[in-house]
Amino acid sequence: MACQSVSAVMDEQALLGLNPNADARYRHRAMAYFEQLKESQGAWEVCAEALANGVYNDDHVKFFCFQVLEHQIKFRHAGLSSAQQQLIRETLMKWLQCQLMNAQPEKPFIRNKAAQVFALTFVMEYLTLWPKFFFDILSLVGLNPHGVDIYLRTLMAIDAEVVDRDILHLPDETRRNTLIKDGMREQCIPNLVESWFQILLTYQQSHPELTCQCLEVVGAFVSWIDLNLIANDRFVNLLLSQMSVEELREEACDCLFEIVNKGMDPVDKTKLVESLCRVLQSAGFFNVEQEEDVDFLAKFSRLVNGMGQSLVLSWTKLAKTGNVKETAETLQAVETKVPLLLQLLVHEDDDISANIVGFCYEYLHVLKQLPQLTDQQKTNIEAIMLAVMKKLTYDDEYNFENEGEDEAMFVEYRKQLKMLLDRLAQVSPELLLEAVRRVFNSSMQTWQTAAFMEVEVAIRLLYMLGEALPASHGAHFSGDTAKTSALQDMMRTLVSCGVSSYQHSSVSLEFFETVVRYDKFFLVEPQHIPNVLMAFLDQRGLRHSSPKVRSRVAYLFSRFIKTLHKHMTAFIEDILTRIQDLLELAPPDNGFPALLTSDDQLFMFETAGVLIVNAESPAERKQALMRSLLLPLMDAFRLLLAKLALETEDERQGALADCLSHAVGFASRTSKAFSNKQTVKHCGCTEVYRDCLQTFLPALSCPVQRGTLRSSVRSFLHRMIICMEEEVLPFVPAASEHMLKDCEAKDLQEFIPLISQITAKFKQQVSPFLQQVFMPLVLAIFGVLARPAEDNDQAAALEKQMLRRSYFTFIQTVVGSGMNEVMANQGAENIERVVFTIIQGAVDFPDPIAQKTCFIILSRLVELWGGKDGMVGFPDFVYKHIVPACFLAPLKPTFDLSDAQTVLTLSECALTLKMIHLKRGPEFVHFLQQEYLPSLQVSPEISQELCQVLQQPDVKVLKTYMKAFFQRAKL
Repeated sequence: MACQSVSAVMDEQALLGLNPNADARYRHRAMAYFEQLKESQGAWEVCAEALANGVYNDDHVKFFCFQVLEHQIKFRHAGLSSAQQQLIRETLMKWLQCQLMNAQPEKPFIRNKAAQVFALTFVMEYLTLWPKFFFDILSLVGLNPHGVDIYLRTLMAIDAEVVDRDILHLPDETRRNTLIKDGMREQCIPNLVESWFQILLTYQQSHPELTCQCLEVVGAFVSWIDLNLIANDRFVNLLLSQMSVEELREEACDCLFEIVNKGMDPVDKTKLVESLCRVLQSAGFFNVEQEEDVDFLAKFSRLVNGMGQSLVLSWTKLAKTGNVKETAETLQAVETKVPLLLQLLVHEDDDISANIVGFCYEYLHVLKQLPQLTDQQKTNIEAIMLAVMKKLTYDDEYNFENEGEDEAMFVEYRKQLKMLLDRLAQVSPELLLEAVRRVFNSSMQTWQTAAFMEVEVAIRLLYMLGEALPASHGAHFSGDTAKTSALQDMMRTLVSCGVSSYQHSSVSLEFFETVVRYDKFFLVEPQHIPNVLMAFLDQRGLRHSSPKVRSRVAYLFSRFIKTLHKHMTAFIEDILTRIQDLLELAPPDNGFPALLTSDDQLFMFETAGVLIVNAESPAERKQALMRSLLLPLMDAFRLLLAKLALETEDERQGALADCLSHAVGFASRTSKAFSNKQTVKHCGCTEVYRDCLQTFLPALSCPVQRGTLRSSVRSFLHRMIICMEEEVLPFVPAASEHMLKDCEAKDLQEFIPLISQITAKFKQQVSPFLQQVFMPLVLAIFGVLARPAEDNDQAAALEKQMLRRSYFTFIQTVVGSGMNEVMANQGAENIERVVFTIIQGAVDFPDPIAQKTCFIILSRLVELWGGKDGMVGFPDFVYKHIVPACFLAPLKPTFDLSDAQTVLTLSECALTLKMIHLKRGPEFVHFLQQEYLPSLQVSPEISQELCQVLQQPDVKVLKTYMKAFFQRAKL
């Protein structure tokens, strides 16, 4: 029965809405009532009264009352009267008293919320109004289980508010928290520690859940209190005794871990860890193989890891001081933990093993620093190697076809083991190489009868040596002869023992990954290339039953061919014949799943391209091979495009457009094979790609699926501009005309880089075309930017911002490519219109990236047209618009001089002023001093100062001055 007294007056109808099953109307009313109680001066007191007197039995109402109280303490405490603050304290203590008398405890969510409110009150009042907070609570609670529960929850909530380093605090809160901890250390920590000891002693049998809570509290507080209060015989013996109690052992382990982790003097830390280890060992905890509880062992492994890392840290600190005796003793302490480390590392449960990896890694780091290794240390290294090799092995349960969470965790665990292997290689590369060689050769001799996981891990170890024993640019087969011959022997065995036929996807993948990692081996022993090529091409590789293997092999094959293309001349036509069916465009309606996805096929087309382009054959043969590769794509493209024009169903249209897009992508990918030496022209392939262009460009005028088609054809044009040089130019005007029709912001944004690429590459060659396309493109951009959009449509706003940036970049490319005539020949009205958009971009849009580009353009225009023989009327424009832009933009409130990008914009603005001075000389200085700066109310002294700086040759001085000038102006 709850404590009950006077009935507090609350809005009962609103309280109905607190029930999770209440309808929306009641829930809305409850929310409104909550806001009302939070914000009122005194209405919240009704909640305090309800809690103090146990008026309500409904859990949701109790929780609600604590939430209202929490809000007052957290956000309005300073504004409460002393009587109201007293009311909160009394409410909490009355509520706590009720808990002692209740037969049943409150639900955990209510107890947690109450603990949060106690903790908030403590944080607000401990230093001033309630210094006896803990004394009052402990006096009331005594050893009552319900009361102890609230006390412990409150301590954890205080830890979260005051200590927890994972929670970010404001500087004022950090200072307050430091004062609170100092106050607690002085006034109450010994009493709290004593209370913890009594709770642990009293409840370890009757209430294990309270004992576990208390152990968690000790673990949380030990990091900042005097360790001697905890790390003493009385307390530690109690903790160690609880390591043997099934319900308590995991929390006791965690608590000891926190004790061991506490920062302290290295000698003292070594003594503490050693004394703990002695007791744990004598109690039988080091006999890991006899322990069946894997959850406890995972905690114990973490504890041993903490002890080991603490000892290594102590050794590192002592080694720096030069204290030989204590350094040696600490190293000996580390060494004696290695047998236990090995038992845990090799444990069949990966969580237990993973928890000790940190200590193992740091132990190896210690060995790496020693001048010489003892026989025992070498034995330890070998034992760690064997453990790592064993733990790298897959188990039977691993699901290769449908990898889930367990599989992902094993992959992560393997990465940790790889770190150990890499560290082993640093400590003793010879030992590692020899160990891997032994395991590898043994497995390869018996691969026909061995389990897949043994074969996979043997090849995996060979693969991992590639990173563990680094070589410049993968040159593993030159230099250090011992390493070279060992790797060469293993690679020879790998490619000649027949293991590529092993019937398991993990072995197949590891075989091809390793072959490609050591592809330089085949430069040394090219006689093995035919066998490996067959493995790539048959059911072991590209035709494997597993889609995952086929997909990965498609990529690996392209890498293999790229490295070894000079050795492929004899096999080119055979390879192209064998992969012909893998180069077919999969039509959207044949109903059969293709062997490779379209992404995988990209690698196949690139591989085919590399083989053709790098063949030692005449240009005519290369042209014929490239045509036979690309002609089926062109034929299929024409058929599919005709189908698409007639198709009315959306889904079918989409499938056809994707297929067309793949065809263009495949053709595009073949062009990656060309290089500066082997150009399209040199290989005689110009005509083939010209035919491709003629085939693909009509897709630009297709009325449906425009986005997909335009995007793929535009990408192809980008590639052709690089590969075909000026041969592509005749196709550009028609393509541009199609792409400028009915376009969206995204279309334009993607089209502009194409025009910019052509402009930058061909310059004067494309000047007539650019003069023709310039205004249509600019007007299309203006049209899209002028379209109305919803105020809160952020996606549309971002699209427009990106288009605006692209537009300014295009203008920058045109004026920066020495093609003055492109803009100059657009007519006075159009020129003015364009230049006004540049002024607008520099001043009106708070986008420093675009603003910077605009000032670069303005500076260039002044350089081109601002001199004595420049464009008629332009100097007037400079004084009327460009000079004001250089001052108005930085004066805008949105121009943030603390932002690095904005400072770069200001630099360009300063360079524009410098360029105007260069072109107009004293006339500009006179204009600034006599007309413009006075109009901004700049004093004559400052005006003169600015003009003097402007006339200095060092532009850095001007940039620095301008920043200071505008910072002053904004004060």
